[in-house]
Order: sequence, then structure tokens, then C-alpha cells
Amino acid sequence: MNETWLYHYDPETKQQSVEWRHIGSPRPKKFRVQKSAGKVLTSIFWDQDGIVLIDNLPKGQTINTEYYSSLPVQLKDILKGKRREKITKGVLFLHDNAPAHRALATQKKLAYLGFHCLDHPPYSPDLAPSDYYLFPGLK
Repeated sequence: MNETWLYHYDPETKQQSVEWRHIGSPRPKKFRVQKSAGKVLTSIFWDQDGIVLIDNLPKGQTINTEYYSSLPVQLKDILKGKRREKITKGVLFLHDNAPAHRALATQKKLAYLGFHCLDHPPYSPDLAPSDYYLFPGLK
């Protein structure tokens, strides 16, 4: 599981805005655009076979223990339908050390659901494989 901010609009790169012109034609006017028209915090749960659950945080809400604890319940329901064989083998759950992830209520919920939590390595940078392989494709 990992979270990232997804922007509604990213300005085009110089390579994307290249166009063919005649030598004497005027340059097109470029207007300054905002970095983003909006953004949404997206939580993504995946396994070796691909993405299992994508959750977008509702506008104006923050991720707290109560909200985050509801996500593994949704995940288990989806796993029962899509990947039933993996539920019977057990689920290894890895997330970072964010306060909502470490909260006692969250840990109890994960234990109740039968998920085995893997410890986030101490002193490690907060980099996950999703930062390199999953999110660039989504962004």
C-alpha cells in the first residue's frame, strides 16, 4: 500500500509542445499555466498480479486513523472476490510509518482482518517500489 498526490492537470513539457513551423512564421504565444487545477490523495493497494484497490480521498477530508482503518476492510472484500486463493494463504501487508498507519486502532483492525503486518525498516528512506514503477505511469 502506498499513497501519492495525483494532479488533475500537469502542464505539457517542452517536448510535447513542439510544433513544425515555416522559417518566417511567428512563434506561438505561450500563456503561463498553473501547476495544477487540483489534486487528490490516492491510496493504492496492489499485489504481484496488479492493482487491487484505488481509493481517492474525498475533498476536504484528511487521512486519519478512522478513515485509514476502513480501507483494509474494503481491501479484504475485494480480495474475497478477485483473489480468493490469496486470502486463504494469508495477506502480508506493508505500509509506511505514517501516524494513521501506526495507530493502535489501525493495528488492531489489521490483526482482526487476519492481515500480517510487515515492519517498515528503521532508518530507511520512505521509498517504495511503487514510487518507481507504479506512480509514474499513473501520473
